[in-house]
Amino acid sequence: MGVNGGLCKKIDWAGSGYPDVCQITAPPCNLVSVPELPDISAYITALEPRIVGQTLERTRLASSFLLRTVQPPLTSADGRKVRELRRIGKRIAIGLEDDLWLVLHLMIAGRLHWRPPNAKLSGRQNLAAFDFPHGSLVLTEAGSKRRASLHVVAGEDNLRSFDAGGIDVFAADLEGFRGALTAENHTLKRALTDPRLLSGIGNAYSDEILHAAQMSPLTLTQKTKPEEWERLFAATRSTLQLWMDRLRSEAEAAFPEKVTAFRKEMAVHGRYGEACPRCGDKVLRIRYADKETNYCARCQTGGKVLADRSLSRLLGSDWPRTLEELEALKRR
Repeated sequence: MGVNGGLCKKIDWAGSGYPDVCQITAPPCNLVSVPELPDISAYITALEPRIVGQTLERTRLASSFLLRTVQPPLTSADGRKVRELRRIGKRIAIGLEDDLWLVLHLMIAGRLHWRPPNAKLSGRQNLAAFDFPHGSLVLTEAGSKRRASLHVVAGEDNLRSFDAGGIDVFAADLEGFRGALTAENHTLKRALTDPRLLSGIGNAYSDEILHAAQMSPLTLTQKTKPEEWERLFAATRSTLQLWMDRLRSEAEAAFPEKVTAFRKEMAVHGRYGEACPRCGDKVLRIRYADKETNYCARCQTGGKVLADRSLSRLLGSDWPRTLEELEALKRR
């Protein structure tokens, strides 16, 4: 048993055993992720025909931890019609009559479900139900940690307080995109997922964007070349649009009951050890805390194997720097 409850086991270099070396690993990541821009757009697509113009008859809470505001009271939403739906970063905002808003953040394990009217809230995962004449919108959260949140706010000014300030990539031009990401010098991975810089992008789609742009997740924003910015900007918009179109199409056919950031059609995210769809090499990863970054060394880093922080400290000079060194280890 390693530190912090980690397990000591043979290192697995994308399926190969590296003899006589142990690594300290965190428990496996759960196959869940915070819904991002395409996922939130899909939810809104599914919800609009179901609740816009409909009266919210009542909201039922099964967990008091979900509600994070006191004024206005939650009961003030009862009996009001839904005027519109908005995405604010990774939040869903339900706009009611008289400028009242219900703001939902699903966090990692929160999900929405469309159920028959007055659906029962049985089971620990059911946190709340929003009852409409023709169905109930039910919020669930897997696991024991209660991170999902519901805020009730009045007025546009209070609604804007949930906006972290990140730009909408579809409303920006290349210079605005570049200016936002170079305001601070961070890795591209961190910059893409910073809600103060870009709106709605997280761990999953940043992996897909960087693979599409054929750029390393560890490239620093202030060292990125002009032609690379053009490629990254185009990849960001095209990747998000691809998944928005795909998920919206699915949401038009049926309510998105199983929202996940791990999809078989993705190029690299969640596909560690599988073949890169562009070059055929195995997808690699960097793990940190409860997240991981997936990438293709051949397509994105010029064949360089990026150092996992804990393992590179452990292995020192034995860390494989290139795909060729990694392949040599596999043959031992």
